[in-house]
Amino acid sequence: MKSEEINYELNKVQEIIDNIEVGMLTTMQDDGDHKSRPMQTQKLDADGNLWFFTSRTSHKTEELQKHPNVNVAYADIDAQSYVSVVGEASIVDDAAVKKELWNQTVKAWFPDGLDDPDLTVLKVNIKSAEYWDSSSSSMVQAYHIAKALITGEQNDEGEHGEVKM
Repeated sequence: MKSEEINYELNKVQEIIDNIEVGMLTTMQDDGDHKSRPMQTQKLDADGNLWFFTSRTSHKTEELQKHPNVNVAYADIDAQSYVSVVGEASIVDDAAVKKELWNQTVKAWFPDGLDDPDLTVLKVNIKSAEYWDSSSSSMVQAYHIAKALITGEQNDEGEHGEVKM
């Protein structure tokens, strides 16, 4: 995939994620089962990394150290926009990164702020991301669904893409 194609696809992923905020992070447990939990996205950077605050002592942190491959899924049902990210997670314990990403909402989980000894940062380096976006109005979506039902043709309204980093 060419650089400009990657940039377009990554920008599209960024656009969708910016409007969703919370993604479902899926990790693998020691027994091979998967576990998902909501995570508030702090940032998707230009290098294709997702950033989250997390607890240093959480089960997810333990899971990630043993099994760093993760999925982060985003869904905006109203806008019919979805993203699925496959990546490799790591814990980044860098005071400058924490300060850059910090906002008052995070204080609800870490009341001691940046001085909280349990506060750390989770970085997910994106390997690939796939998105589906049908940002047209619900009336346009309903029209395309009705048309597909009447004609027997597949509903192809919307945009779909994938980026591999």
